[in-house]
Amino acid sequence: MDSRDVAAALAEATRTLAEHADRDWSVPAGTLEWDCRATAAHIAHDLLAYAGQVTAMPSDAYLPMDLTVRPAAAPRDVLRIVTAAAGLLIAALDAAGPGMRAWHWGACDAAGFAAMGVAEILLHTHDITAGLGIRWQPPAPLCAAVLQRLFPDAPPGDPVPVLLWLTGRGELPGRDRRTSWTWTAARTT
Repeated sequence: MDSRDVAAALAEATRTLAEHADRDWSVPAGTLEWDCRATAAHIAHDLLAYAGQVTAMPSDAYLPMDLTVRPAAAPRDVLRIVTAAAGLLIAALDAAGPGMRAWHWGACDAAGFAAMGVAEILLHTHDITAGLGIRWQPPAPLCAAVLQRLFPDAPPGDPVPVLLWLTGRGELPGRDRRTSWTWTAARTT
């Protein structure tokens, strides 16, 4: 995965969410404890953190920084912050050399950070749309790419419900609902 995938996920999310930016985003985001606005701010936070990792290439921890979104920022402003943070990740990925490695529970390459960025955007857009009562599913090709890069043990099947199930957001026939999960971004090879 690469910066083009992050850009595609961002375009899908902002297209979907911008239409509903004037609604009440203080409602819970799907099954999360966060509200929709805080969930969007979380997307921006993680994208910024990934951009920082790719740029600084720390080998042992995340950089000690956080993104603060001002309490008065409206949902439309928060979406602009998501766009800005995604732009920083896209630029960092484009500038990264082929041997770039940075810490994410081990050595992670640029493709891993791109995949995590796409996953954060898609999964939390799903949470926000669920909270706002909007029918939306993440694009299957991006879900398939996330599964391939971050979930090597994913069961076969339609990539959208598989990704949602793997991350505790959906059901798969014959499988218990997941209450905890983790992805594999760091690679030793």
